[in-house]
Amino acid sequence: MENNFHKTYSIEEAQSKLENYCAYQERCHKEVVEKLRGMNMIPQVIDLIIVHLIDQNFLNEERFACSFARGKHRIKHWGKIRIVNELKFRKISQYNITTALKEITQQEYNNTFHTLADRQWENIREPNGIKKRKKFCDFLLRKGFESNMIYEKVKDLENY
Repeated sequence: MENNFHKTYSIEEAQSKLENYCAYQERCHKEVVEKLRGMNMIPQVIDLIIVHLIDQNFLNEERFACSFARGKHRIKHWGKIRIVNELKFRKISQYNITTALKEITQQEYNNTFHTLADRQWENIREPNGIKKRKKFCDFLLRKGFESNMIYEKVKDLENY
């Protein structure tokens, strides 16, 4: 026997639940709306709760974007292209994306890139030079670094 019963929430319960959800970790509007839809809330209530969360500073897209960019760069070593694409996927405005990218200094970005690239080059066990170059470039492109940086680095490493 299947139970098709979905828990229903009052506006106050849903609001409280979402305050905790947003307090635990920075969230973007898209995540919060999806969470509310998952709770079977009607669009008018979703709008009401979103407005409340913004007013009470539980929800702030600029803060989310900055935190996201810093974290993904420092912890996952993502490049700017990947960060921008992920933020666009989350429907973050261009203004907030630009602000978020300012969180990463050029020096920090370059250091991360070179450290990651050097480590990756050393770890690729491929005797064929062309295949090694391809694996190296593909890895850094997936991480979201700019192709011109990658190709410069490949030239440096091959001549080293």
